[in-house]
Amino acid sequence: MDQLFNRKYIIQGLFVLIALILLGRLFYIQVASDKYFLDANNNALRKKFIYPARGVISDRNGKILAQNQPTYDLMVTPNEVKPFDTLSLCNIIGITMEDFRKKFHKAVVQSRYQASIFQKLLSVQTYATLQERMANFKGFEVQKRTIRYYPDSIGGQLLGYIREANQREIEKHQGYYKPGDYIGKSGIEKQYEVELRGTKGVRNMLYNAHNVAQGSYADGKFDSLAIAGEQLTTTIDVEIQKLGEQLLTSKVGSIVAIEPATGEILAFVSSPGYDPNMMVGRETGNNYMKIFSNPYRPFFIRPLKGRYSPGSAFKPLDALIALQDGVVDEFSTFNCPGYYWAGNRKFKCEHVDGNIALRRGIARSCNTYFYNIFAKMMLKKGGKNQHKAYDEWQEKVRKFGIGDTLGVDFPGESSYKLFRAEDYTKRYSKYWGYTTILSVAIGQGEISTTPLQMANIMAIIANRGYYVKPHLVKGIGDTKYIDPKYKEKHTVGIDARHFESVIDGMQDAVNSSIGTATESRIPNILMCGKTGTVQNVHGKNHSVFIGFAPRDNPKIAIAVIVENGGYGGAYAAPIASFITEKYLTDSLKGRRINGATIDQYKAANLLPVLKDKLPKQKLKTDTSKVDTAKKIIPTKATVARNQFNKVAIAPKNNATTEQ
Repeated sequence: MDQLFNRKYIIQGLFVLIALILLGRLFYIQVASDKYFLDANNNALRKKFIYPARGVISDRNGKILAQNQPTYDLMVTPNEVKPFDTLSLCNIIGITMEDFRKKFHKAVVQSRYQASIFQKLLSVQTYATLQERMANFKGFEVQKRTIRYYPDSIGGQLLGYIREANQREIEKHQGYYKPGDYIGKSGIEKQYEVELRGTKGVRNMLYNAHNVAQGSYADGKFDSLAIAGEQLTTTIDVEIQKLGEQLLTSKVGSIVAIEPATGEILAFVSSPGYDPNMMVGRETGNNYMKIFSNPYRPFFIRPLKGRYSPGSAFKPLDALIALQDGVVDEFSTFNCPGYYWAGNRKFKCEHVDGNIALRRGIARSCNTYFYNIFAKMMLKKGGKNQHKAYDEWQEKVRKFGIGDTLGVDFPGESSYKLFRAEDYTKRYSKYWGYTTILSVAIGQGEISTTPLQMANIMAIIANRGYYVKPHLVKGIGDTKYIDPKYKEKHTVGIDARHFESVIDGMQDAVNSSIGTATESRIPNILMCGKTGTVQNVHGKNHSVFIGFAPRDNPKIAIAVIVENGGYGGAYAAPIASFITEKYLTDSLKGRRINGATIDQYKAANLLPVLKDKLPKQKLKTDTSKVDTAKKIIPTKATVARNQFNKVAIAPKNNATTEQ
């Protein structure tokens, strides 16, 4: 009985407690708080959003790359519109009556009671004219916002662009964006959207029964101010970015320059490019289609997505792994008779170098030397264990950032596949060895990199064994905050002592008479580098150069790729030379390379001829009337000069060559 009595009071107590909670909640909702009043009275209260200024983007030295300029959107609330002179409004904002009907119908479908954009991006002049007559257009109002302006008209792919948010983006950001709001769609504008966009302000406007605004509810107690977006300080040096874009005008290619000690990207050039101001304003849609339809793909971000065999630019990395493995030292010598036998296959070399060791092998870019050291690495565990030896080798290559993304703060970075042993087994069955895959020894075959990865490899060598993740933003806001991961050092597992002999060879490649990169010499600056001539099945070979300067305490590591540029010394090396000189000395001396000035390099057009523009094939020449006397084979330097001057020279043979 006592237990039953206790239960009765417990149950009664619970009911009393619940009743008190409900009464307290009702009191809070109806008396203490205005929040629910605001939410429940949309007919009397309307939220007016105040758009913040988007964060400014500057280069490393404070030069503005992206800023804001005012613009205005004409808004309409269909249910409030009264009869008016529609033709007058059309004339002011520059649309036809047909356009008016379409836009008004769209607004009605969206909402009769909520304001939506009727005409966006009105100029200051149009706004001024419209303001004088707004009293005649009931139901219409003007909303102020800002749009982007890019003072130097450079870095289209780097900076990216903003456009209206689509439904998927609106849902992803949990209602922050409304139809008609703008969002970063590519580049830095997309990567740092949250930091750049700022925070909208809100004004709760109170309306009476006649739909006349009575001002802010509760004297603005529940209003909030717009907070401008954070300023981004990028790592870019605007002067060399601008120079790089000029040098790659009318060319397909890329330039990436990195400060080795910090991983800060100094130049990020993708060519062909576009003026970012084309993606601003009322012609954005038309301009987008023009750029998109360009057959040379200006929207393609080559520094991060361009897929290139590194070619001879890979050789310094291969040498470092061989030194660390102990299969060779800097004095190990191989004989180069102008070719290398691998089983029953003959691989040609560009030169006949005789007995050659590491330093000269790099300077001369001797294929035979690198075939030999690759064979020794593959056979170090015996002929039956080549697959295991290869897997160990490719894992060491991966530490240099090949075969995976580097984690740059930019959307859409690509990682191209570096084959593992199992991948070769799938392709060739289990019967394959180093002779099957020998081309990877000189950066060809199943090895692909991006220009960013190539530049990062140079940063590793310049740092004698480590890198910091490449990044494009130096600091966010007044505090200059940066993600800690862009300050960490990543080592590649090569002892520092091995780098000097490799760097000796790269120094000779640029600064000695036997080198393949003499076109990248800079007066009074010791540059170290390596050229590459990468085979292109679609046309003329690609010109490649990677390097860093100065040798001691390096300030810049660079990778330049010019598609269809021929030898590495024809275009890539000179362009790298000009960029490096500008960055280190803030000047450009009037020197000539391959007999040409910097202005001639800027003016050179290397854009490949499109298929539909190719001339009709000529009839074959009667070979019985051709002089078959022995032709003089031009030297490499002559070919480089003639390539620049567009003089066609017949190749000596079809062998795979690297230099």
